[in-house]
Amino acid sequence: MFLRLNHSRPTNPNECWISRSLIHKLAACQLLFFTITCLRPVLAQEAFDLILLDTKSSAVGLQVVPGSAQQITNRDGYDNQPYFINNQQLVFTSRAKNGSSDIILYNFETKKFTNMTRTDKVSEYSPALTACGTYISAVRVEEDGRQRLWLYPINFGEPELLYDDISPVGYYGWAGEVAALSVVGDEVNKLVFPYSKADIQPIAFDVGRCVQPRPNQRSIGFIDHSQSTSTAEGITYTLKAYDPKTRTIENLGPTLPGSEDFLWLDKNRVIMARGKDLYFRHVKKKEGWVRFAIVSVPGYGGISRMALSPRKDKLILVMDRLK
Repeated sequence: MFLRLNHSRPTNPNECWISRSLIHKLAACQLLFFTITCLRPVLAQEAFDLILLDTKSSAVGLQVVPGSAQQITNRDGYDNQPYFINNQQLVFTSRAKNGSSDIILYNFETKKFTNMTRTDKVSEYSPALTACGTYISAVRVEEDGRQRLWLYPINFGEPELLYDDISPVGYYGWAGEVAALSVVGDEVNKLVFPYSKADIQPIAFDVGRCVQPRPNQRSIGFIDHSQSTSTAEGITYTLKAYDPKTRTIENLGPTLPGSEDFLWLDKNRVIMARGKDLYFRHVKKKEGWVRFAIVSVPGYGGISRMALSPRKDKLILVMDRLK
């Protein structure tokens, strides 16, 4: 399925503490109900696929084009964690048959897949683009089991290790020129902000898997699992934002019950998914979550992760492929 490029794997990668960042500028989303049924049923073992929806700007923000759903990936495997590096290219995590995971680049114009990494003995997860545009960052599970953050040059040069003494890294998100890191281990999913090797600031001690920079803000959003409420629709957690300059945390209200991932539309609006439904909430207003879309794709179950292109004309959904 993927075009695998031959490039050398590093033996002694340079360790460094200089990091990069990227903050997508996302726009408002129009409250629009729609149902997508254009794909043929898929019968396969459970897996995760990437589904593309076309979107367009409207007077109120973002409009999803009904009937526009397309499969970006279509196989019995793990294709997940999408991230737009520009409007025509997407990176994501893909697990091979041997159990290792690589970072794959997809080009929307050519419809071709290219391996950013090709590593049999290690795995890479959670790709993102650095601010300079020359690296893809990713969590790398190394041969000795350590999980740390690495930079992979777009030109397929030698990778560079960041934050060599912070491990194991579960998830991360860029804020300014520093990555906030979710560290798993004895302290459950501790989120830290490394100002320097001597100044690693703990932010929270029980966070979810989604850490996202807040558009047009210097803060970074995360979900605090330590503040939760059980409801009939699932557990509700607390969305928060950390400001690296003031070292303060802002409470942004409840998450969608039964949901783990969020996507910023702008600095004050977020979307989350539950099942096949997409919901919207303004974090500065008292109104609760409002369903704005029903996504029904034959052969697929619920939505987990999401990614929106810089020009807001493409929305990628990660959907559960049914048996």
